[in-house]
Amino acid sequence: MLTMIDIGIDNAVAFTLSGKVTEDDMKRVLMDAEAKTVDHGGIVIYEEIESFSGIELAAIVEELKYLVHAGLKHIKQVAVVADAGWIEKVVKVEDALFRNIDIQYFTFAEKPQAITFLQQQ
Repeated sequence: MLTMIDIGIDNAVAFTLSGKVTEDDMKRVLMDAEAKTVDHGGIVIYEEIESFSGIELAAIVEELKYLVHAGLKHIKQVAVVADAGWIEKVVKVEDALFRNIDIQYFTFAEKPQAITFLQQQ
């Protein structure tokens, strides 16, 4: 289940994730990203991952369609909050791959630092 949240940053696409990411979940996130891109130009992303049990193929397709249409140029920073070593490793790989986006991992104890990081855009 994916729940959109407000972290007090106007151009932030922010959500919590628990379980499996569905196509509908992905569409909700991407609609919010598109709307905030229109309003603000650049966006930041806040992902709080409580648990992760997979992603539907249709959700991946939706994300790829968005990236082809909108590209990555509008995403300035990403903060991933979780307490899982494997997620931290994935974040480090993504940060190396997507050089124009500053992607950082934070633990749940570091949530305030994650929000501060996104405010410094």
